[in-house]
Amino acid sequence: MKGNSMLNLTNMILGAGQDGPPFGVGTMILIAIISIIALVAVLLFVKFARLWLQAYFSRAEVKLSELIGMWLRKVDARTIVISKITAIQAGLSLTTKDLESHYLAGGRVPNVVRALVAANRANIDLSLQTATAIDLAGRDILEAVQTSVNPKVIDCPDAQKSRGTIDAVAQDGIQLKAKARITVRANIERLIGGATEETIIARVGEGIVTTIGSAITYKSVLENPDNISKTVLAKGLDAGTAYEILSIDIADVDVGENIGAQLQGAQAKADLARAQAEAEKRRAMAFAREQEMRALVVENESKVPLAMADAFKKGNLGVMDYYRMKNIMADTSMRDSIAKPKSKDK
Repeated sequence: MKGNSMLNLTNMILGAGQDGPPFGVGTMILIAIISIIALVAVLLFVKFARLWLQAYFSRAEVKLSELIGMWLRKVDARTIVISKITAIQAGLSLTTKDLESHYLAGGRVPNVVRALVAANRANIDLSLQTATAIDLAGRDILEAVQTSVNPKVIDCPDAQKSRGTIDAVAQDGIQLKAKARITVRANIERLIGGATEETIIARVGEGIVTTIGSAITYKSVLENPDNISKTVLAKGLDAGTAYEILSIDIADVDVGENIGAQLQGAQAKADLARAQAEAEKRRAMAFAREQEMRALVVENESKVPLAMADAFKKGNLGVMDYYRMKNIMADTSMRDSIAKPKSKDK
């Protein structure tokens, strides 16, 4: 009885009959769809079985459906799984959704996870939200954590971007060329929005120039170069930056040129040129005045014959007076010619 019931049920499903075909069209379509679904499921299982097993045995708790969802969303499932395994093995509680969200936002998931692990080992307070924000801001969060643990040394100035020394002039006019090394540690709290190494180098360089410039003599700087680092360090130059300055060490101080003497020489030349210009101006004015007076003399001499003619008409001047005046003029001209020095050519 039971066997007959099973046979009847099978015949109904397969559509068996004496007159019709062994399978119906609808049944065949249903079988094809089920076969395709089963084939896809098998292929997906084969594709993600290794990652799923790796996560399962690592206690990462990554579901097969999550792996398929990553594949559909074009997320690198291997990166997410390996990063989560790393976090779980290090004792961090990170969800697959958090890692996938950061990946879709364009973040570097492995970098963030390694930074979180390093911060956890070094007892640095670093949350996932802060780490992802720093990473998305373009900063290297792993390098920041490493710098926070292992301080970094920065050359001031940067030899690759400048002439290699910071030049400053003391009050006695002697130029000094200094090099400094700055030991910094990353400040995780100020990493977002904080200034970079270039700002630290610029501020320290400005402090060195100010300190040397305020020195009475260059000898005091050479005697105590540590005064430069103490003065600069006391100014709190790391305010608003992503770093904390631990120390500023003066690596080298060399004596340069005597800038004061050069400036005094340049000033003397300028004063000389200005004095020469003033003298030339006065000479030109004197020459112009002389020419003006000569013109007046010539003008007045041209009026003498007219005055003499008028004197003749009025009877104020006689003929003998005129000849005596001519004799006097002739004597004066002769004396002038005798008084002139003889020419060397003659």
